[in-house]
Amino acid sequence: MSDSDNRWERVRTGLFWIVIPLILGVLISTAVPRPVVGVIRLEDAIYAQSAQNMIKQIQYAAEHPEVRAVVLVFDSPGGTVVDTEAVYMELSRLRAKKPVVTAVNAMAASGAYYLSANTDFIYAKPTSLVGNIGVIGYLPPSPFVVEDIITTGPYKLWGAPRDSDMRQIEMVKQGFFQAVKLGRGNKLTAGDEVIFTGQIWTGVDAVRLGIADALGTESDAAAKAAELAMIANYEVADLAPLAGIQTFSGFFFIQSPDGITLPYPSEAGVYMLYIPPLPVK
Repeated sequence: MSDSDNRWERVRTGLFWIVIPLILGVLISTAVPRPVVGVIRLEDAIYAQSAQNMIKQIQYAAEHPEVRAVVLVFDSPGGTVVDTEAVYMELSRLRAKKPVVTAVNAMAASGAYYLSANTDFIYAKPTSLVGNIGVIGYLPPSPFVVEDIITTGPYKLWGAPRDSDMRQIEMVKQGFFQAVKLGRGNKLTAGDEVIFTGQIWTGVDAVRLGIADALGTESDAAAKAAELAMIANYEVADLAPLAGIQTFSGFFFIQSPDGITLPYPSEAGVYMLYIPPLPVK
């Protein structure tokens, strides 16, 4: 065999050991799914149906290894205490496994902010409404006699005396405050006398006070979540269809006789809820 033939044989052998690993690498990369940053959206109040939808998506994220991080996207005034707490607890379990980042669109108020405080990073837009930390309660009426109803105690019909509801509201309020302190810690730049007034702030002020971390969009939140999860070449996917969630619009707020939705819950109770002032006629 001539020298030229030997050189050509060596070149072919070299190319073989270069090309084959490349082909195998491409085949393996196509077989392995890309890491996913899952997106969970809340564009409603927090009540039984919307909370269950969120919980299903949180559980999907926790159970599927390809979902490496999660972004919560909020446009919500908050909602019922018990449903907010249910989502918060599931969110804590997810955070023990994977990073979670918040992106506030129009609003993350009251209960929605309670959930935001339980994430690793909070983005808001400059004019987003953020905060409203606190509790609102609709007290039951004072007990009175209903002639056609026989009850076995003065509060059988009403559930509890009014002062019990007031104590419950105070207990929930203190729990809310502690959740914010736990979640935000030394990021808060203002004292309790400012943070816990129940005020709602724009995104710019929320960042200044440490209520939020930075101004940004959903894309920024996805990039931050990927950074915290230490992944690259990821895809962003809404988790609702993957978790089998169908669009549902509930009846959390009072409907006026002419079909207008008012910013008040339809049932008495204790709420982590922002209620905006009605426009002056």
